[in-house]
Amino acid sequence: MKLIIGLGNPGLRYALTRHNAGFLTLDLLAEQLKAGFNKRRGFALYAQKGRGEERLFLLKPQSFMNLSGRPVRELLKFYKIDLKDLLVIHDDMDLPLGQIRLRRSGSSGGHKGMESIIQQLGSDRLDRLKIGIGHPAPGQVIDYVLEPFSREELPLLEETLYRAKEAALTWLEEGITLAMNKYN
Repeated sequence: MKLIIGLGNPGLRYALTRHNAGFLTLDLLAEQLKAGFNKRRGFALYAQKGRGEERLFLLKPQSFMNLSGRPVRELLKFYKIDLKDLLVIHDDMDLPLGQIRLRRSGSSGGHKGMESIIQQLGSDRLDRLKIGIGHPAPGQVIDYVLEPFSREELPLLEETLYRAKEAALTWLEEGITLAMNKYN
């Protein structure tokens, strides 16, 4: 079994904000795989798709960004999914808008959603796909990540989310090393 997590904040208020790049990518992936987010477990909304002998879960924590770890831990434990079969997709302020980067493991880099997941799972050995959202002015982090993308940014965002979706599919089919070689 595999699990791909998209990080974001629930609700229409946050739908097209920078912090929801993970949710937006997961929506594209679900659309391509024809998997609907019609299941709920605790504070998580998820889709399930059969893939031959394996099942794929797409998860959107509904506990808000800073508390993403608990719903992830609960789904992993319930379905007995190994950490090596997990990919987390999230926004990254240290990458310019338009850039994506896959990593095999590492610290949260200050991302509160990743920090929560690492803490709840007790490991930073998690595959992740980072989506660049650009860096705000000093002291503007919270406002920046919770603001929507500008109209001028939308074409680049659309292209970036498409590449991120393709990178996630490559991770799923070919593994993290080949996905990193192709998309980093």
